[in-house]
Amino acid sequence: MSVPGAGRLARRLGTGDAVVIGLGSMIGAGVFAVFGPAARAAGTGLLIGLALAALVAYCNATASAQLAAVYPTSGGTYVYGRERLGHWWGFLAGWGFVAGKTASCAAMALTFATYAVPGPWWAQRAVAVAGVLALTALNYRGVTRTVLLTRVLVATSLTALSVLVAGIALGGDAGTANLGGWSGLGTGGAYGILQAAGLLFFAFAGYARIATMGEEVREPDRTIPRAIPMALLLAVGVYVVVGVAALLAAGPDRLAAASAPLTTAVQDAGAGVLSPVVRVGAALAALGALLALIAGIGRTGLAMARHHDLPSWLAAVHPRHRVPHHAEIALAVVVGTLVATVDLRGVIGFSSFGVLIYYAIANAAAFTQPSGQRRWPRWLNVLGVTGCLVLVVTLPWQSVAAGTVMFVLGLVGRAAVRFAARRRARAMSSGGEAGLIRHDDHT
Repeated sequence: MSVPGAGRLARRLGTGDAVVIGLGSMIGAGVFAVFGPAARAAGTGLLIGLALAALVAYCNATASAQLAAVYPTSGGTYVYGRERLGHWWGFLAGWGFVAGKTASCAAMALTFATYAVPGPWWAQRAVAVAGVLALTALNYRGVTRTVLLTRVLVATSLTALSVLVAGIALGGDAGTANLGGWSGLGTGGAYGILQAAGLLFFAFAGYARIATMGEEVREPDRTIPRAIPMALLLAVGVYVVVGVAALLAAGPDRLAAASAPLTTAVQDAGAGVLSPVVRVGAALAALGALLALIAGIGRTGLAMARHHDLPSWLAAVHPRHRVPHHAEIALAVVVGTLVATVDLRGVIGFSSFGVLIYYAIANAAAFTQPSGQRRWPRWLNVLGVTGCLVLVVTLPWQSVAAGTVMFVLGLVGRAAVRFAARRRARAMSSGGEAGLIRHDDHT
C-alpha cells in the first residue's frame, strides 16, 4: 500500500555539491572540539590515532561509494544492509545512524550556542533550539538551498581555521618542545591511541551524508564514488594541519584540560587576539554540521519508514520541494526537546559507537558484492570491519554501555512491532476464513 505523500526525491546535486555536503559534515564542530578528549586519551599519540581513524574512514568511504553506485537511493547503509545482508542487518545500521546522529544534532546545536552566546545557560538553550528550527526550515525548502548555505559555512570555517593556523605559526610561542619528543607519542599506550582514534573518527563520519543523499545526486554511479574519497581526503588534510598546530601551540596536557581546545591553542601561542575568530568559526562550523546532519538523518528516516522500520508517516516527500519533510519535522521536534532538556556536549563517544557499527555493516555489505560491482579490493572491506569493531570496543566504557543499550532497545522494539503485525495479519486471515465459512453455511 502506498504511503500518502510518498514519492521520489529530485536529482539536483553534482560532484561539487556532493563534496561540499561531505565537507560540511566533516569540517564541522568536531575539529573545534575533538582534540580535547583525544589528547586526554593519548597525549601526543593522538596523531597516531588520527592516522588510524583516517585509515578506517578510508575503508568505510570506499565501501560506501561502491555500494552507493549500485543502490543510488536514500538511506545509505540501511538500504545496503537490507539488500546485501538481510533486513535485520539493515535495521541495525539505520538505527545506529539515526540514534547516534540525532544525539550529534543536539550536541552540534549546543556547541553553536556555547560559542555564539557566552551568556546564561537558558539563553544558550534558547539559541540552540532556534538554530535547530531555522536550519530545519531551510532544509524544508529544498536540497539546493541546503547546499548553498553549506558552501558558505564551509568557506567560513576553513577561513577561520586558516587564520588559526597562521596565528599559531606567527605567534612565536609554539614549539616542538610541547610535543614531548618521541616518547610523547606513547603516553597513552596502545589502548589510549585506539581510544583516541575512535573519538577522532567522530570527525570523519560526515562522508556518509553523501551516500544517504544518493537519491538526489545526478549520475550517482559516477558522482558518488568520486565525491566521497575527495571529501575525505580534503578533510584529513585539514585535521592533520590543525591537530599538529594545536599540539605545537598548547601541548597535549593543555588541550586535554580545555573545553575549547583550539581557543586555548591560539592563546597559548601568543595570538589571543584571534580568539574571536575561532569562536565565530566554531559557531558557524557547528551550524554547517547541524545542517548536513538534519539532511542525512531525514533521508535515512525516509528510507526506514518506506520499509516500515519507522512510522510510515515519515515516508512522505513534499510535493513541491521534494524533501522528506515529515522526517525532518519529527527530527526537529526530537532534537529541540533534547537541546532544551539534556546536556549532550559530551556525546562524541556515543555517536562514534553508533556510526562505527553502521560502517562495520557497510563494509560487510560491500564484501558480498560480485566482481562486476567492485571498484576496490575485498581486503579493504575486511580491514574496515576489523578497524570499526576494534575502535568500538576501545571507546570509553560509558559510551560502549550507552550504545549497547541503544541497540538492544531498537532490536527489541522492532521485534515487538513485527510480532504485533504478524498477530494482526493472522487475526485478519482468520476473520476472513470465518466469514467464508459462515457464507458457505448460508448458501
